[in-house]
Amino acid sequence: MPRVFVQGSPVDSYPRPAPEALRGSVRRVTEIGEEVLHKPCRDVTEFGPDLAALIDDMFLTMYVADGAGLAANQVGVDLRLFVYDCPDDDGVRHVGHVVNPVLDPLDPAGRRLLDEGEGCLSVPGAVMDVPRPDRAVVRGLDKDGTALVIEGTGYFARCLAHETDHVNGQVYLDRLSKRDRKEALRQVADRRDEVFARRAAKTAALSG
Repeated sequence: MPRVFVQGSPVDSYPRPAPEALRGSVRRVTEIGEEVLHKPCRDVTEFGPDLAALIDDMFLTMYVADGAGLAANQVGVDLRLFVYDCPDDDGVRHVGHVVNPVLDPLDPAGRRLLDEGEGCLSVPGAVMDVPRPDRAVVRGLDKDGTALVIEGTGYFARCLAHETDHVNGQVYLDRLSKRDRKEALRQVADRRDEVFARRAAKTAALSG
């Protein structure tokens, strides 16, 4: 089986980090409580160099923040778009971006929920168990407006669902009980400074 899929298609190999990041600039990651994270994003209607540049910036920002996925509203841009570089449970690497993503509904009869740890770059330092289906299918477009379908299982399915939630104005804390949400916010209070110091150091190393 191929070990890397780019935009849903198998390839022999792909650089790490992805080439998009080499063209990008680091942007600030938004945090819970900021309005742009808590409302549905606008559809992308213009395809061209500005969109491509945003994708490049998002890739680099994701790597600097040690993420597996990043939505546009996590860099303050109100558009339905996310990027990802994420393994599945079999160790297969998945890399790409999805414009105007829509998550297919799954038949409850064939759906298996996995209750596993999940974090978010906009909830710095917190990791909580969140139930997600073990399979996800996302439909959307690429940066040129070409239709694509991305399928994932295991951890990559979690990533696809998590990022699609973002463009719909949801963060994973919205899926938690009040008690678990409070615990997640406690973790943020304890670890936020450490997380941001690590990101700042990586950003400084890039510019050094």
